[in-house]
Amino acid sequence: MADTKSLDIEAILERLPHRYPFLLVDRVLDVVPGKSIVAVKNLSANEAFFQGHFPGHPVMPGVLVIEAMAQAGGLLAYETTAADEDIWILYLVGIEETRFKQTVRPGDQLVLRVELVKRRRNLWRFTAVAEVDGKLVAEAQILMADGPKS
Repeated sequence: MADTKSLDIEAILERLPHRYPFLLVDRVLDVVPGKSIVAVKNLSANEAFFQGHFPGHPVMPGVLVIEAMAQAGGLLAYETTAADEDIWILYLVGIEETRFKQTVRPGDQLVLRVELVKRRRNLWRFTAVAEVDGKLVAEAQILMADGPKS
């Protein structure tokens, strides 16, 4: 059995450059370096994007669901790399085969499941799904690239 671990918000902040209001991962439930990650984003009615998307019918924008999956992928990449590789940032460079199945609303817990498909030099390919209450919300193939430190 592979070694797995969880990450709290302090550990996430050490690994990702994102900050409020753009940090879209609250906790990592399970990560297997080189393989997969399960993370969550708890959605409150106080999220800034709910105020304007849409008044009277708040829905999490689909692009932010994709961004949450990408951030989970970034955490998986961080946990996968050797300490001397020192990945500072990953840029989202492609999304493919993306489908949205249902809306995400205030009070939902978005569960992000991401698997590493392939890494070649500075390019990372992931498959990702987002779920609410065990139901598929979105799915995508995500491509990211290591960015420069300066």
